[in-house]
Amino acid sequence: MSEHVNKMTKNSPPPRTPTVLVKAKESYSLWFKLLVNFPKTYRHNLGGRVDGYFLELLENIFISLYLSGDQKVGRITVSISKLDGVKFFLQLAWENRCLPNEKYATLSTQLDEIGKMLGGWRKGLETKTPPKR
Repeated sequence: MSEHVNKMTKNSPPPRTPTVLVKAKESYSLWFKLLVNFPKTYRHNLGGRVDGYFLELLENIFISLYLSGDQKVGRITVSISKLDGVKFFLQLAWENRCLPNEKYATLSTQLDEIGKMLGGWRKGLETKTPPKR
């Protein structure tokens, strides 16, 4: 039996992680490093809020990979709203000088790219999947 498993593992291509999930994970990794240096007074409330939205964004993108049709479109829409939450609270943190300008700019650029990817994904699915009547 282990021979069969070894043959499958050696011959099977590695699963490809969708680019939008890879980008979201990379952005979260940058955020996670920034959270360590967040001012202590804001780390758990404002920092926690950004972190929570980020984790929900990742979770919703991940779950949407396994859904189909209207469920997938709905989950991607939720992902977009979670992304908007990340952007809003991240901007609030930057305005209160919890983040350095260059790190905020880098993170914002990454988040904008993720937003475009999610929007394109949703639009592509909406053209493929006719709405239910």
